[in-house]
Amino acid sequence: MDITSLGYRTDLMVRALEGSQVVPGPGYVTVRTPANPAFWWGNFVLLSGQAARQGAGPGLALLRSEFPAAAHVALGIDVTSAAAAGLDDFTAAGLDVHQDTVLTAGALREPPHPNRAAAVRELDGDDDWEQSAQLRAVCDAEEGGPPPVPAFIAAREVTRRTLAGTGHGAWFGAFLDGQLASQLGVFSDRRGVARYQEVATHPDARRQGLAGTLLCHAAQYAVSHLAATTLVIVADPAEPAIGVYRAVGFGDRETQVSVSRAPS
Repeated sequence: MDITSLGYRTDLMVRALEGSQVVPGPGYVTVRTPANPAFWWGNFVLLSGQAARQGAGPGLALLRSEFPAAAHVALGIDVTSAAAAGLDDFTAAGLDVHQDTVLTAGALREPPHPNRAAAVRELDGDDDWEQSAQLRAVCDAEEGGPPPVPAFIAAREVTRRTLAGTGHGAWFGAFLDGQLASQLGVFSDRRGVARYQEVATHPDARRQGLAGTLLCHAAQYAVSHLAATTLVIVADPAEPAIGVYRAVGFGDRETQVSVSRAPS
């Protein structure tokens, strides 16, 4: 199955670099992460647009056959606009529909208010990675909802650190007085496209230019070290972060559509 969505092409790229199984089927792709079964978007089915337009029933049946023990629902739809996805039937089935914005750039410009005080560098060593986990926990708690499963958190931390050591990218942090205040990852299979991962800034350190400064630093790394000609980032269009991305030169390209349901 040829993937139309740039968002999903880069999602699958990163999952494969992390060691997940990416298995194509007729009209769908299955992604499995046996080491972390609680990771929804490491254990999901990506439906073609044509398959999705057949309704929620066939997609849910396929997911159950691929993941019979899964308590969650996670289906991607390989389209570039919500209008092509046939979403009404998924909504009627009680699924949560998500429409994220995929943004791209060839290069980034300096943010309107760059942060000159922060030390911007790759994460290195146990203390850095412990601070990374703590920052992620703070940001997760701020978002509300049920707390992540501890086993999921532990497995994701191992995966992030391992991937950062493979040469396919890096995890960067902005440190203020030795404390990690903002972080992100950027990764590529060296075929011209680099994908940003999980931009997060501590609530007490926002609106100080940290995320924009990190984005630009990581872009320079992606171009020089990963041979990237296209930078890709995905954002919730309702969240303030998308404004930060646009301010440094990212432009809207397409919509990434997914449907999900949390375990009951």
